[in-house]
Amino acid sequence: MEYPKILKAPIGKHSVKPNLENYEKIRQEFSWDQVSKELDWFDSDHINIGHIAIDAHLKTERRDKKALIWESTKGQIEEFTFADLARLSNRFANVLSQELNIKKGDRVFFFLDRVPEIFIGILGTLKAGGIIGPLFSAFGPEAVKDRMADSRAKVLMTSSALKKKIAEILPELPDLERIVIVQRGKEMSDPEDLSYEEAMARASDSFETFRTSKEDYAIMHYTSGTTGKPKGAVHVHNAVIGHYATAKNVLDLHEEDIYWCTADPGWVTGTSYGMFGPWSNGITQVVYEGGFSAKRWYTFIERWKVTVWYTAPTAIRMLMKAGDELPGQFNLESLRYLCSVGEPLNPEAVIWGASVFGKPFHDNWWQTETGAIMIANYPIQDIKPGSMGRPFPGITPGILDDDFNELPPGIEGNLCVKPPWPSMFRTYWGKEEMYQSRFKNGWYITGDKAKKDKEGYFYFVSRADDVINTAGHLVGPFEVESILIEHPAVAEAGVIGKPDQIAMEVVKAFVSLKEGYEPSEDLQHDIQKFVMKRLSSAAAPREIEFIDSLPKTRSGKIMRRLLKAKELGLPLGDTSTLEED
Repeated sequence: MEYPKILKAPIGKHSVKPNLENYEKIRQEFSWDQVSKELDWFDSDHINIGHIAIDAHLKTERRDKKALIWESTKGQIEEFTFADLARLSNRFANVLSQELNIKKGDRVFFFLDRVPEIFIGILGTLKAGGIIGPLFSAFGPEAVKDRMADSRAKVLMTSSALKKKIAEILPELPDLERIVIVQRGKEMSDPEDLSYEEAMARASDSFETFRTSKEDYAIMHYTSGTTGKPKGAVHVHNAVIGHYATAKNVLDLHEEDIYWCTADPGWVTGTSYGMFGPWSNGITQVVYEGGFSAKRWYTFIERWKVTVWYTAPTAIRMLMKAGDELPGQFNLESLRYLCSVGEPLNPEAVIWGASVFGKPFHDNWWQTETGAIMIANYPIQDIKPGSMGRPFPGITPGILDDDFNELPPGIEGNLCVKPPWPSMFRTYWGKEEMYQSRFKNGWYITGDKAKKDKEGYFYFVSRADDVINTAGHLVGPFEVESILIEHPAVAEAGVIGKPDQIAMEVVKAFVSLKEGYEPSEDLQHDIQKFVMKRLSSAAAPREIEFIDSLPKTRSGKIMRRLLKAKELGLPLGDTSTLEED
């Protein structure tokens, strides 16, 4: 179905003039080197994200401007100026370097809820020259173990409750030297751990930020693939140029904005655009500790007079489900610009935003590996509902066939991007061969299928592999299958993504049982809880279908393609490699 364009809003006397005023002109003249001159470098080769995001503003009128306004699930409010965050992150940098002996390049991981301490800790780690590794607080012990063991992290910052959740795997992390516990009024459970509050109380406010090179590693986010455990995509300090430029020109952040990014710091959106992008632009951002609730979200927007809102398609679809009348019960007039990311935004959601809020959601596309937005809809351009938009200046994407020939408009192919760009990942941690396999014939292979039209708008089609995108969480089927077969009842398991109206895809598992076990609803629930506890709620199968045996190749590899084809009623394709009965 073709949807009509949503025309760009005219710039009236009460509107804000977009930062990106002439797309075609900027694309022709754009230079990453020119953008980098807008940032406060130590010298021509040394830059630090922690400095750019916070300390650089201390020389300006923004020093006492609010940088972070945090609201807890219980309504507690804490506010921090740029000067506050500079002082507190200095203290944590001192804790790391003086008490914990963290050196440049050491990995410091964060397993925390959305509390102010995670922002302070991340900034302090970057200032100290460490590499940050934020983890989603809903992860189970297996997910945490895989990432921390692979990265050989030396320090973990967490809470007593979350430590208890992963206690069983801590002895399996020989590189982990110390755990920092954020108490927030609660008792320490282990005297061997370091109290965040006590350590911060004795740390100095003064710290000389480590003069990291632009190519020094800074950020590590784990992303799932078709096979094997999650892999750590590593970004460098130079990435902040991309964060800064895209936050300014795609999210259209202005000095007076109150900005809300709903992403958790455990995901790349939560660092690139929940910390570094807005703060490098000197923007006030608000953070809500709790999870999704339509009423609480609208209340939050109304209370803080949010002007720019960056959220996920699944959340938008859940807001749609809550009804068109609900937003009318709140004063949401402060909203001026809405953006979306994490999975494709369906056209109906774009049109719904325009109808209910008087403003459409602007979709954009990027990945953990790209580090920053690559393709976007902009305030100065018409929106084609269902489109990811057009390339960011300085970014050259292409739709290619399997031989790396560019395809004409309207033809589906592989979405690839010409390297390099500042926020491009520099390696998969410890997996350089896998990293190099993502670059061929002068292109970065994204793993997505897409097409573009004659006006240069790009459209997402599908993943080229089996990775499941469920509510913006990328789930590797192998990781789920590995946990499923640890359940005492499960003999074999195959996992696919099944289309879903709200979450885009949900995890569906096909399971064959060991002798002595019979399919039942109770067993299904037990298996679901088993995966949820060890990995996360996002990775737990929404559906489990018990079958006698799974389709496999003669070499024993489970053919997910056939499971998905049968589930969706699609042609089975070539089955010549199937094992024979």
